[in-house]
Amino acid sequence: MTIKSDSHGDENQLVARNVRRFRRERAMSLGELARRSGLSKQTLSKIEQGTGNPTVETLALLGAALDLPARRLLTEWGTPVYVQRHDEGQWVDGADRSERLLDEVYGSGYVRTLLLRLEKTGAEPVIINPHSPGTLHHLYVITGKLRTGPLVEPVDLSAGDFVRFPGDVPHQHVCITDRVIAHMVTTLPQVRQIRPVIRADMASDALD
Repeated sequence: MTIKSDSHGDENQLVARNVRRFRRERAMSLGELARRSGLSKQTLSKIEQGTGNPTVETLALLGAALDLPARRLLTEWGTPVYVQRHDEGQWVDGADRSERLLDEVYGSGYVRTLLLRLEKTGAEPVIINPHSPGTLHHLYVITGKLRTGPLVEPVDLSAGDFVRFPGDVPHQHVCITDRVIAHMVTTLPQVRQIRPVIRADMASDALD
């Protein structure tokens, strides 16, 4: 049995993101994951590129090797890093104002908005510990240049650039210029990641 792409063709990309993310979070090389799962490096490489078509059995092997339930490889537990450069945004003119849409997310129950002011100190950058599962940071640079994002996938931003990245993995903010001012919104789901709910009547039916 294989995992077939739906009309949006995103299942394989979802698995690719999750396998790559969980492997990196565990500081595990592709070779080590191959050894633990019993799969070839070529197969794993295709899966992480989103070009493979993993079977249910393959997902089970990957889950065991990564020490997590296989279903987590098919769930959007985090989010890929999304960057919108200052010259890529589109302004839409209205009757009394113009708007530039940076991003849209759904299902967030807690929202924290702040201005972030950073200065270059010459000291080692502070690593920010992961926040609660599902946390997202949405950051827009007002002035200066900044390196930010997950430790495994940092991005360099200039004034007018926007990034959205998962805050439930280790991340950092590093000044490239002497000073940076940014606008940051943090969203946290009201409930932890959605999982299937089995009602008592459904469970009893399944046992019949």
